[in-house]
Amino acid sequence: MPRSLPKRLWYEFLHVVCRLLGVILFQIRVSGREHVPAEGGALVLSNHQSHFDPVLIGLACDRRLNYLARKTLFGFAPFRWLIESLDAIPIDREGLGLEGLKETLRRLKRGEMVLIFPEGTRTRDGEVAPFKPGFSALAKRTDAWLVPVAIEGAFDAWPRRHLLPGLATIHIQFGEPIAGSEARQWDERELVAEIERRIRACHAAARAHRERIRGVRSKKIV
Repeated sequence: MPRSLPKRLWYEFLHVVCRLLGVILFQIRVSGREHVPAEGGALVLSNHQSHFDPVLIGLACDRRLNYLARKTLFGFAPFRWLIESLDAIPIDREGLGLEGLKETLRRLKRGEMVLIFPEGTRTRDGEVAPFKPGFSALAKRTDAWLVPVAIEGAFDAWPRRHLLPGLATIHIQFGEPIAGSEARQWDERELVAEIERRIRACHAAARAHRERIRGVRSKKIV
């Protein structure tokens, strides 16, 4: 079913507000946005540094992004209202689960974008952790693009050991996507390895860009 006008307007409102706050509070910079397909289903695959990450990737995309949310998050009424208003896809704690998989496939097949974190959990040290193969099942069942992206700086703003967030400069780097038809030609191990390689390359580029900006600012201060 197509989304109602209020839901579409609500998403656009939050999108604009989050972009504005992101630039003001975290001086967010986005590179490689041209790699995001302008239309068609896309599985957006990112490293996972903080609770901010879904919002950060969403504000970096010009298109609407679908999010996955653990079923336990639907137990807190105010947060349930928010994620339901954004059409979040409920998933089991141990993975997508059958219903989560079916709903994700439905949205991809109708030409939408869905965000997944292949690491499965937030990083403990800011580095990219080994990937879990769960997303490959989706890639093999749809013609959706696979879009690699990496975040750098969100871990400094809100590491998992901290209860509350702080401020930090954040950079987001998109990489060259893989067509669904190409992804289906690889076996699971090859596909996971290639996506991990591309996201690690995006992370390295985002980190280098962030360090250059910080270096320029340090020189100006001196």
